[in-house]
Amino acid sequence: MAGNPAFRNSPAFTENAQRASQAVPGGQQAPYGQQYGQPQYGQAPYGQAPYGQAPYGQQQPYGQPAIPTPEQLDQQFGRPSAGPLETERLTYDGVIMKTALTLGVTALGFIVTLGMLFVSGTSPAFFVLTYGGALVGFVLALVNIFKKEPSPALVLAYAAAQGLFLGGFSGILEFGMGLDGIIFQALLATACVIAATLALYAFRIVRTSPRMNKIFFIVLIGYGLFSLVNFGMMLFGATGDLAFGMRSAPSPLFGIPWGVLLGGLAVLLGAYSLVMDFEGIELGVKRGVHKKYGWSAAFGLTMTIIWLYVEILRIIAIVRGNN
Repeated sequence: MAGNPAFRNSPAFTENAQRASQAVPGGQQAPYGQQYGQPQYGQAPYGQAPYGQAPYGQQQPYGQPAIPTPEQLDQQFGRPSAGPLETERLTYDGVIMKTALTLGVTALGFIVTLGMLFVSGTSPAFFVLTYGGALVGFVLALVNIFKKEPSPALVLAYAAAQGLFLGGFSGILEFGMGLDGIIFQALLATACVIAATLALYAFRIVRTSPRMNKIFFIVLIGYGLFSLVNFGMMLFGATGDLAFGMRSAPSPLFGIPWGVLLGGLAVLLGAYSLVMDFEGIELGVKRGVHKKYGWSAAFGLTMTIIWLYVEILRIIAIVRGNN
């Protein structure tokens, strides 16, 4: 524009040129769009730190990211990674501790009713605790099975109720029916089944499969229906004086009582249920589910162990001839 004679000779251009010469010493002009003495775009003035960095000897302004030193980077990358405890993930130790606590509550209930049998005999209070524990335990088992989120209180309440029932039922067989040592025999046999199943699973000898799972649930439903019908027949006296109902009746197979055959099947079902529990725990640990689901694992293991104990206790009672 300054080279155009029309603009150079205009009053407005002359006035602006005079103002610029007064503002700029020596008549020098700054680059287009900048004033004289200002740095170029993107460069800091002399003596000041570059854009985004604090001046020498001063801390980084609040709200701007600090540049870590090499020593700080070494400390950050040298720290150990967060473990399962820090991330609140499921661990084998957590499942073991919760299962031990649940079985401990079961054992406490077991001792309560067994001790009551020693003190007051087969009193009404004893039968209330025994059969009341069985009923409450059954209801709490259904609640825990269908509950989406595990509840430690409900799991422990189930364990306590089942302990009351187990203590009463075992005491009746041990002291009421004269089967000396049957509690120890049943506990030992149950421990052997659990140890054998765990060993077979640990060595990858036994595993579940979709087909076996279907067969398991079909047989389990059938066994449950038989148990329900047998209990109803015993309740209304349709099985006579037989202590275990149709289970005490002889079968066509060499006269072996049905309770022994069906009890053996139930023990196999219980062992397979343990394998399913072990696989579920292993899968949960690998996938990093929350540690609260350790209570679900503890509930499943406790329920299976109680089932195994009851079946083995009944098999021993039938085999020893007290039908």
